[in-house]
Amino acid sequence: MGQLKLSARIRKQKYRSYKGQCGVIAKNRVKRRFRAKAPNRRWFTDITEFKVGDEKLYLSPILDCFNNEIISYTLSRRPVYDLVKQMLERAVENISSKRKGKEELTLHSDQGWHYQMKPFANTLKENDMKQSMSRKGNCLDNALMEGFFGTLKCETIYLEKPTSIEALEKQIHRFMHYYNHERI
Repeated sequence: MGQLKLSARIRKQKYRSYKGQCGVIAKNRVKRRFRAKAPNRRWFTDITEFKVGDEKLYLSPILDCFNNEIISYTLSRRPVYDLVKQMLERAVENISSKRKGKEELTLHSDQGWHYQMKPFANTLKENDMKQSMSRKGNCLDNALMEGFFGTLKCETIYLEKPTSIEALEKQIHRFMHYYNHERI
């Protein structure tokens, strides 16, 4: 390879939140039903990673499948539990006044370690939410979130490459506002 001046292209490693079973795995209640008849009945969540130079940024949103609105999201430089905890707390704050009675609300995620944590499950229970998880290694069970991440990256990051993590954060904040309020 050296004589021909060829070099191997090393693939970037994707962020994977699955670290084996470290808590309770909830059953898949959603079963790829990506529509809801009313708001705040079926939410989806996941974490995606962005890289700018040597720095990384993690995004954790909650998407309502009734109208594909982002209910809440958080950004962090590290994929720590607080990223998911704050996202869930903000979502609960945002909808507490809008939720009538005890309509069933299900939050669906993958089997990432964040979602297996006892405090996460407790917060859901305290707020009368059911937990649902994709089957292990099956991204199609959470296709709505994967599709959202693809849209976000195609309509922002790939069009205008950020030069810093701060610029990326601003891009994401602008996109979230655009996505919820202006996008058709």
